[in-house]
Amino acid sequence: MTDLSIRPEFFTCHNGEKMRLPFSEGEYARRLSTLRSVMAARDIPVVLLTSMQNIAYYSGFLYCSFGRPYGCVVTADACTTVSANIDAGQPWRRSVGENVIYTDWQRHNFWRAVASLSGQPGRVGIEADHMTLAARDFAADFLGNAELVDIAPDAMAGRMVKSQEEIGLIKGGARTADIGGAAIREAIRVGATEIEIAMAGRDAMEIE
Repeated sequence: MTDLSIRPEFFTCHNGEKMRLPFSEGEYARRLSTLRSVMAARDIPVVLLTSMQNIAYYSGFLYCSFGRPYGCVVTADACTTVSANIDAGQPWRRSVGENVIYTDWQRHNFWRAVASLSGQPGRVGIEADHMTLAARDFAADFLGNAELVDIAPDAMAGRMVKSQEEIGLIKGGARTADIGGAAIREAIRVGATEIEIAMAGRDAMEIE
């Protein structure tokens, strides 16, 4: 085993190639531009996103935590996801920006990675409706006692305004759901099992 003293706290791993995301690079750039406008207006140089919805909305990466913390650090010129080693290079492939992977050789390497991306900001935007009390304490410890400012309402307001790409995806999803619903209705009969009826809807949507 490698000596603990020389094991990395975090690293990058760009294996594979960037994958197609639900939206175009231009759409993610628009979203980040809106967020950065809020950051500039409120004098917040760094934002740490931690919720599934906001990380996915602004970076394209949808995480599954498995009990581990995930984040996305947004600055004036970068958008970097921070992910657990269990995901390897997937977060980089499935996000519009950069990615840093933290290791678990010692506790709190997530926060060390976040601190390395944040620098020493006087103010950091956080999602107060998502960050736990324990996480808030760690943020204060590792981010140089920066003032933690709630950015969640502004981030949510940005998500509520739908672009043409989002409207198109919603319409396409609704159309596919209608096809699945119609197939389920046709499959309902006396003696049919729940799984048979569910499979009819699934199969119709998969073909679509």
